[in-house]
Amino acid sequence: MKTFQTLSELASLVGQEVAVSDWITITQQQVNLFAEATGDHQWIHVDVEKARAGPFGGPIAHGFLTLSLLPRFFESSFEVVQSRMGVNYGLNKVRFMAPVPVGSRLRARMKLLACTPIDNDGIQMTWEVAIEREGHAKPVCVAESLSRRYP
Repeated sequence: MKTFQTLSELASLVGQEVAVSDWITITQQQVNLFAEATGDHQWIHVDVEKARAGPFGGPIAHGFLTLSLLPRFFESSFEVVQSRMGVNYGLNKVRFMAPVPVGSRLRARMKLLACTPIDNDGIQMTWEVAIEREGHAKPVCVAESLSRRYP
């Protein structure tokens, strides 16, 4: 976990990889709960027996489940001491580049692409987030994430 004292200290890192998250293990329970929350019960995610005979040899996580872990990745990567809150502002680009079999361990690498001042002395940050699967060179997801932080 990296610690920054101020937003300007973080903003000075535009163009650099700022942090790498902790590893997260994807469980079948997470996949099932995500299916319940979203209504996406496709067999490749929730039918373990059928998925074993499928193209990936077992169930895989929903792409949007992988994407929904972005806040957790950010939270485990860095903090800004003099920031009272941060909010998700959206996404510019998202690509799901490889499957995430249940049992995989994932982490994210965060590169700060841009930092722009906004109202109330805040900043809007554009991040390139590459989500990696342990033991594989190709990212499973790459997203351009927008967030806002306020002092």
